Amino acid sequence: MAHLIIEYSANLDPEIRPQVIVDTLHAATLATGAFAVGDVRTRAVCRNVYRVGSQDVDNAFVHLTVRVDPGHSPQALRVAADAIFQALADYLDPIYRCTPLAISAELQQIDPQFCFKKNKR
Repeated sequence: MAHLIIEYSANLDPEIRPQVIVDTLHAATLATGAFAVGDVRTRAVCRNVYRVGSQDVDNAFVHLTVRVDPGHSPQALRVAADAIFQALADYLDPIYRCTPLAISAELQQIDPQFCFKKNKR
């Protein structure tokens, strides 16, 4: 399982094109081969209330959280995380070139003891 949550500051609308960034990162995640196709979920959330750094209103952010189930080797996760982050950075490059933009990502492993699932395929 890989769940990608893309959070971005509202001052990036409409440049961010939420559906395009979702499609781009979803495809990049699938391309890693580390996760089953049916187990990848990607979504974007615009954050209307935020502050970045010096509080300049032009400051912007994009943060990607990738939550994965256990069972992947650290090496496989590192390769996948690097590829996904590179896809994010590449997608944001035109915005990054002209906007004070903080780009960050974090991969988290889900504790199976506290993970509940019900899927119909």
